Amino acid sequence: MIGKKKGIGRPWNGWKKADGCTLVESMVALVVLSIGVIGGMGMCEWAEQGLQRGVLANRALSAAESCLEAKRSLPWEGLLWDDLDQDGVLESRMHDDGLQGDEIAGDGIFTGSLTKGDMRLLWTVEFNRSGQGAFASLATIEARAMFTTIRGREHAIRLRTIVANPRYVGASSL
Repeated sequence: MIGKKKGIGRPWNGWKKADGCTLVESMVALVVLSIGVIGGMGMCEWAEQGLQRGVLANRALSAAESCLEAKRSLPWEGLLWDDLDQDGVLESRMHDDGLQGDEIAGDGIFTGSLTKGDMRLLWTVEFNRSGQGAFASLATIEARAMFTTIRGREHAIRLRTIVANPRYVGASSL
């Protein structure tokens, strides 16, 4: 037995024990793999749309906050004036005529608006007493930023604050 190797003289059956996969098994594996890849791609698309919607909402929120803070920083007599190009000069007066975003003419809600790219900014000033702000004790300022997502859904962010007239003398009323 010296010099004889094991298995010499008889056929080796090592390959017959590992026949491999059939065509059906490999096709089923390919289908399962492709379903997983398509699902992964769908999740990436869904995540991308969520990120883009978040970016648009963040831009809308910052625009509405800027508008609200700009109105709050004005003196009481300047609440109905706007600085649309942000150069420090008040050049536009808010209106209550039922046009350009103002819903009802003469309702005491003064409206201004501005469109920046794919976002529309609308702000209103409403005094607690009818007419101009000289006789009012409070003013409600609201800023709305409206934007459309990639899928075409419209969203709006609305912020509101109340400002007191420092020169008002009289009974307090809301």
